[in-house]
Amino acid sequence: MLRKFAVLALIGATAVLAAACGPARMTGVQTGGQMAPPDPVRMDPVTSATGYLIGPMDQLDVNVFQVPDLTRTVQVDAAGQIILPLIGALNAAGKTVPQLQDDVAEALREKYLQSPEVTIYISQYASQRVTVDGAVSAPGVYALQGRTTLLQVIAMAKGTSNVGNEKRIIVYRMINNQKMGALYDLSAIRAGTLDDPEIYARDVIVVERSGMKSVFQEVRGVLPVFGLFRPLL
Repeated sequence: MLRKFAVLALIGATAVLAAACGPARMTGVQTGGQMAPPDPVRMDPVTSATGYLIGPMDQLDVNVFQVPDLTRTVQVDAAGQIILPLIGALNAAGKTVPQLQDDVAEALREKYLQSPEVTIYISQYASQRVTVDGAVSAPGVYALQGRTTLLQVIAMAKGTSNVGNEKRIIVYRMINNQKMGALYDLSAIRAGTLDDPEIYARDVIVVERSGMKSVFQEVRGVLPVFGLFRPLL
């Protein structure tokens, strides 16, 4: 009986020691399928449009209630401005949708309309872009529109090429002022055994080629675990 209690005590002590040591090896590493957001945190422009900052080349639908001549689609130019009838040039970049709505309404109220009702929608988020590179059919820079996952971004690039390794998809991202990387298995995501992570503006996704030494291993010098975010040296 005493020997049985001694064995149980030893197992318990070993478990406590493992729990205490485990996190120490994972310092600075984000775990789980849903990766940490980048610096600065980008709000989901579909569900949190009030927090999204309009940027150059974004496309806006401007609607003025009961004034069809002032209702139109405009694009933010490279200088961050839009051109509207009666108002002329107006700074839009760096503002939220509610802020821009207030600015347009105020400009119309000053000279032309007594109580203008202005509604603005972002129809294209051109300033929110992601880079897809490596063994994909159409590598390039793609615009994000609303919440977008890794699987959707790979689809934008027309899928992996015939030499692409779907088990080695690397997502690079700036977190806490440090470049980080996470490895994902696309086949596991499709099978539902791995979470499909959200992709943010300025992320870089690289699909490795089959039969090549992992870029991630060359950087870290260790075999990465799927879904872990590691700092890059």
